[in-house]
Amino acid sequence: MPELPDIENYLRALEPRVLGAPLEKVRLRSPFLLRSVTPPLSEAEGRSVTGLRRLGKRIVFALAGDLFLVLHLMIAGRLRWRKRGAKPPGRMGLAAFDFPGGTLILTEASKKKRASLHLVEGEDGLAVHDPRGLEVLESDLAAFAARLRSRSHTLKRALTDPRLFSGIGNAYSDEILHRAGLSPIKLTGKIGDDELDALYTAAREVLTDWTDRLAAETGDGFPEKVTAFREGMAVHGRYRKPCPVCGSPVQRIVYAANEANYCAGCQTGGRILADRALSRLLKDDWPRTLEELEEELPDRA
Repeated sequence: MPELPDIENYLRALEPRVLGAPLEKVRLRSPFLLRSVTPPLSEAEGRSVTGLRRLGKRIVFALAGDLFLVLHLMIAGRLRWRKRGAKPPGRMGLAAFDFPGGTLILTEASKKKRASLHLVEGEDGLAVHDPRGLEVLESDLAAFAARLRSRSHTLKRALTDPRLFSGIGNAYSDEILHRAGLSPIKLTGKIGDDELDALYTAAREVLTDWTDRLAAETGDGFPEKVTAFREGMAVHGRYRKPCPVCGSPVQRIVYAANEANYCAGCQTGGRILADRALSRLLKDDWPRTLEELEEELPDRA
């Protein structure tokens, strides 16, 4: 699933291509993509893009007239920039957004079409789609600590809960926990002040480092290879490969459709975490799928 660094990279690439330009037409290939009916999608056509922003893991196009297009890529959704009028490809193509300088194409490489598009009116309408997760790069240590300790979770779950922290998913939570030297199954209520400080620092460093790295790799182009598994990651997607810090083989723990990658040498004092033990611990702390976690409505209590 595209996370904060990936979404920021999309926004950076979109800005010179669509900001200030009119959205000439939206061509839907999948009727299941559009999840709202009021205002009708036709109201977006012809309106200029006045702003771009990230809302958690969602991409928001602000349009003239106080309208907002809210796009959630979910796990398999990706964006492509093509020549104006290009057609969405085969079964993966969900929609095309035509601008004077080119066409933005939305694809989803999954049989389960989870990506969603909403057109909403006003900031109040947009707020409905905000999970209200804390923006780590904009927060201080005190705010981070308060948010982390506000619910009893494992650290892995806490970091990836969109209602607690904004834009962090499976991949970058692994990287953050590795850099902080903390176990993914350590409970938020048992984290010490020094550990919390290390986690806060690691989160800011990992998100900043990867946002800068992806921007440098993309340059003036458009992100074409958005993936959760990247060369240079320490543990995510590196099961059985050597940890770049201590050389121990990276371990993996799995529950339902979720997994955590970690280094026993750096994060758990050399202890291998058993899948069965983790499954018992996570039974009530994790949804069975990442889609379920992302689709949960924000807690407005």
